[in-house]
Amino acid sequence: MVTWKIKCSTCSLLACRSDHNETRNCSERMMWKYSPDSDPALRIYPVNLGDEGNYTCEIASSAGNFLFFSSLTVIVPPTVTLTCDKSRVAVCQASAGKPAADTSCIPASNHGTKEEVHHPNGTVTRVSYIGWVNSMLPTAACLVTHPATNQT
Repeated sequence: MVTWKIKCSTCSLLACRSDHNETRNCSERMMWKYSPDSDPALRIYPVNLGDEGNYTCEIASSAGNFLFFSSLTVIVPPTVTLTCDKSRVAVCQASAGKPAADTSCIPASNHGTKEEVHHPNGTVTRVSYIGWVNSMLPTAACLVTHPATNQT
């Protein structure tokens, strides 16, 4: 018999259990990747932020009882925007990323500021502002780095 026990932010305990050729107590998004008799891997699709947590696989067989522990961390790529307002300020924003993205405006300026907003779901929005003191607005770029993407 194979049992997956899950302690995550949206569930107190969810168990996926296989015995007598049936699976009980799994969610619609959590199922066996293969047959639990041949491979006890758990498949979660699609993965949500609430699936983040600690997972325990318990295997009971004629060879003995075995425990395997795993931790799932969900990474969410941010939505990136670069805008310019009427007061000649470039706004580089990386919205709702997990973990927080690093943001900066290019060219760098000593007239820049940054903000960070933490959302209830665990994502973070980071904003960089850069202003120009003269009337000429140079070309600006938004540099965003995040583990979920290698784009800038």
